[in-house]
Order: sequence, then structure tokens, then C-alpha cells
Amino acid sequence: MLLISIFLATILAVPFVLRTFFPYVWMDVLYFGDLVRILVRFVERRRRRPLFFVLDRFLEQTAAHPDKNFIVFENERHTFSEADRRSNQIANALQSHPGYEAGDTVALFTGNEPAFMFTWLALAKLGSPVALLNHNIRTKSLLHCFNCPAFILGLKEAVEDVLPSLTEQGVIVLLMTKHCDKPGIEGFSDKVEEASDAPLPRSLRSNITPKSPAVYIYTSGTTGLPKAAVINQNRLLTALVVLSSNGVTSKDVIFVNLPLYHTAGFVIGFIGSIETGSTIILKRKFSASQFWDDCRKYNVTVVQYIGEVMRYLCSTPKRDNDKDHKVRLAIGNGIRAEIWREFVSRFGNIQIREFYASTEGNVGFINYAGKVGAIGRVNFLHRKLFPYILVKYDTERDEPIRDADGLCVEVPKGETGLLVSKITDIAPFVGYAQNEEQTERKRLRNVLKKGDLYFNTGDLMRIDDENFIYFQDRVGDTFRWKGENVATTEVSDILTISECLKEANIYGVQVPGHEGRIGMAAVTVKREAQFDGKKIYNHVVNYLPSYARPRFIRLQNAVEVTGTFKQMKVKLVEESFDPGRIQDPLYILDDKEKSYVPLTAQVYSSIMSGNIKL
Repeated sequence: MLLISIFLATILAVPFVLRTFFPYVWMDVLYFGDLVRILVRFVERRRRRPLFFVLDRFLEQTAAHPDKNFIVFENERHTFSEADRRSNQIANALQSHPGYEAGDTVALFTGNEPAFMFTWLALAKLGSPVALLNHNIRTKSLLHCFNCPAFILGLKEAVEDVLPSLTEQGVIVLLMTKHCDKPGIEGFSDKVEEASDAPLPRSLRSNITPKSPAVYIYTSGTTGLPKAAVINQNRLLTALVVLSSNGVTSKDVIFVNLPLYHTAGFVIGFIGSIETGSTIILKRKFSASQFWDDCRKYNVTVVQYIGEVMRYLCSTPKRDNDKDHKVRLAIGNGIRAEIWREFVSRFGNIQIREFYASTEGNVGFINYAGKVGAIGRVNFLHRKLFPYILVKYDTERDEPIRDADGLCVEVPKGETGLLVSKITDIAPFVGYAQNEEQTERKRLRNVLKKGDLYFNTGDLMRIDDENFIYFQDRVGDTFRWKGENVATTEVSDILTISECLKEANIYGVQVPGHEGRIGMAAVTVKREAQFDGKKIYNHVVNYLPSYARPRFIRLQNAVEVTGTFKQMKVKLVEESFDPGRIQDPLYILDDKEKSYVPLTAQVYSSIMSGNIKL
């Protein structure tokens, strides 16, 4: 009897002991279960014949729920079957074009609208990889991205700038308009309207394998002009579960207001909804003032975010109906701890699913436990499948610290280190299209032993005593502003092709009340030239998207370099744009004046106090 009592007492005490000493154990168990289910489903799909890809999942959903709303956009509603038929029309119209062959790579250059999704589905049916272009980029950056034989474009004014160069390359430019009076550009929508909506034969994509490229997503990365990260069919198939693994079902309504050319909008919002069969509420762009009204209007249950989005929402005037909505889940990355707490306190008990991933990377984390501020949780099974470590990093020399044997040094728990992930068959790194140099720069060799190979994420992380992992900062030359990566070398290249600037050292500086870092340039002027604020303003506006334009310019007699001729940034970042600490002339970008104008102490004070928003 005593043994039975002891046994029962032990059983009853187990939950208390686990909750006290291992508070996250049940969440870990549930996560392990989700991970196993994901792996089983992925393996099952990989074994199917004929081969199973994302398009096949869309066709399954269309067959199962033909009349269910798939995309809601402004006053338009498109069911799964309508999306299927429309994509068939686009595919048949494109197939009849004399310059196109099934399987050709095609660039999509349009904003958030149903035509973007229909066209991607059409190209998938034709077996064509798709390059997703940022519709904000212009001229030099745009031309750099155009390396495909056929294009479907949405912005006539942008492509006109580089049309002669495209014509020389034999590029076919198609606009989603009925007619175009510009030589070298063809209207395409009338051909789509006249095309058949008959299904495309599967044979058109019979040559596709799991390793075939599915999409190219352009990322600034750490250096240079935009690079095309290759997302193959295998990886896109894996990405199908990104929403379903977080509890999203066909009953949910997903709000997609992030750009579809981004990984977040395309992979999570669009591709993730194909898996779940959810309805997508598509917006042209994010609007903080309209966000909650749209959520209420369309009964949205799941929203996406980047860190800036949450801060923008928290910065809107408070309303009595802030908690009057049906949103239950917010999934994204880059939210700071204080914004996380403020968001939940103000807008209600919304589950935040913060995650970490990169377009081209081979490792990711998900904060399934909901620990405020963390990007994920470290556990044995995840680390076994995707081996990764944090290594000591020298931020001044911009490289990992190595021991006497030439190997990297793992940081102890609690310290900040560079996240690197082993490149394996399960966790491959495909790299960048036609850019072996940049691909190689992301590979890190001889990490734990001679001959091993890791992916260098370029991100500094920290793991705490409870095994939660936290993002600390980015290394190298990239900083983030308004949710976008800004590559300093690209901005520098643009500035130095202007009429008056000789050198440009680009870096990011922090501004109170803003996420990320805003661009600043320390520049030198060419001999016998003078700094012209209006000309530089026009130059950056023509060549750079708004988030990449340096907000501040500092005129120097010479750009300081290290002994290895690397531009020095640490001191510049510390001095920021404070005219009280800097003797050099300072300028600020003024959109009203359409010029760079002198930065006065009064303007600086207004920026620091929050009276001037950047």
C-alpha cells in the first residue's frame, strides 16, 4: 500500500516538477512531433511519381475546393478554379509567343496584384523558372538583374530606362497591358484574354527535377549589386509547410501586404497558403492606417510582419476598437522585445511566431515557445538534422577568429558569435545564380575540422541558459532599413558614378525610435569639382530605391582605410550624424527641396527628439 501511495505521489508530482524545472518540455515535445510530421510528409511527397511539386499541391486544392476564394484583392474575388483557369490562359498565350519556349527563365516585374500570382502559376505549368524582381529598382540595378531570355513586366516607365540594353541582349519585353506604343515593348493582356483556358499538358514540365530552379529571389546580401538566390523545387516544396506547421488551416484568412518579390510575401504568404488552402487577402502595399480596418473588413485571422511593420502599427493613434478583430496569429521576423510587448498589450492576445531564416540560407529557427525577444529555441533533434554552431568573430577584421590549428572557435553559451551552419544533403546551400564569387564568399571552410564546409549566415547570435537563441546584429557591409537589406558596396558604386563624388564609404547609423539603421555616406569630392546637393539628390533618386538612398552625407578630405585598404567604419558609425561631434560638413536628404541640404544642430535636435520622422 505504501509503494502504491509513493508511486501515485510520484506520478502526480511529475507535472509540477517539469513545469518548475523544465518549463518548456511540453512545448519541445510538441515541436518534435511537428518536426517528425513535416519530415514524414516531405519524404512521402518526394517518393510520389510523377514527381510532386508546389504546383501539384495547388491543383489538388483546386480539385478539392474549386469554388473557395483563393485571392481577395480590392473589389475582386478569385476562387481556386478561377486562378487555375486564368493561369492557363496566361500559359497558353505565352506558349504561342514566337520568342518563348517552355522552360525558359522569365522575370516577373510587377507589384502585389492577382496577376503576379496567376503568372507564377502559369510559368510553373510551363516548367519555367521565375525571377522575382523588386519593382522599385531602376537603371543600373535593374539592368544587372535582367539576364533572362523572356520577360513579363508591369512597369513601363522603369524598363524604358534600360530598353536599349535589353534589346541588345535579345530580351523580349511583355507588358500586362493591351497595347504599347513604345518600340521594343509588347502589350500582352489582349493575347491573354483571347487565349484558351484549357489545362497545360504535364509533359511541358516533365524534365523538372527536385534540383531544378523554381524561383530566383534577389537579395542584396553583404556585397555588390542584387544577387539572385536560387530556390530550387526541393526547397520550395519544403517551404509549403511554413504556415501549416504553425497551426494555420484552410479556415484561416491570411493577410498578405508584404511584397511578393520578397521571401516573406512569396514563400510564406503565397506558397504557404497553397498548402493550407487558406484565403489570401492581398494588398498592394502595407498601410499602417488601414491595417486593422482591413483585418476587420475581411475577417483576417493570420497576419505577416517584419520588425518595422509591428513598430508602425504601434505608432498609429490608439483607438477604442484596437482589440476588435479576429487576428489570432502573427508570423514573421525582426520584432524587438519592447515592440512585441507593446503590440500584444495594445492589440490583444495575438500569438507571435517569430522565426529566423534567410532566402539563400540553410538553417532556420522558430520561436515556438513564445519567449519574448527570442528568434527560436535550440534543441537536440533540430541541431542533429541541421548542424550549426556559433563561432567567435572579429568585427574589426570582419572574419571569424581561428585557433592555432586554423579552426574556428565555438563561443560558450551566453556569448555572442557568428552563426554558421554545416552544408549537407539535408541542409544544402545552392548559392547565387551565375555568381560563383559571391556564392564562395558565403562558404566557410575548416570550421570544426579540416575539410568541413559551412554556410556563413553573416548574423551574430547569442544562446541563453534556457537554450533560446537571440539575434544580435549583422556583420559585414549590410545593414537593414525599412525591412530591406542595404548593401553598402552597391550604394557606394552608385554614388561614385555621379559627376562630383570620388569616393563613398557607406554605413548605417541608428536613429531613436526607428528599427534598423539608416544610410549615411562619408564622401570625398573629385578634384576641381564642388558638392552639388541637387545633382546628388537627382542621382540617388534615379538609381536607388528609397530605402537605399543615404539620408545623411558627410564630406571628408579623404576616406580613411585600414592597412589592408578596407574602409574604416567603426568611428564613423560612433560619430553618427551629430554636428556637435563632427567638424566635417554634414547634409541631409530633403525630399521637399529635392536636394541634400546642410544638417544644422536644430534639425539634428528635432530628429533625436522625434519631431522629425525619417
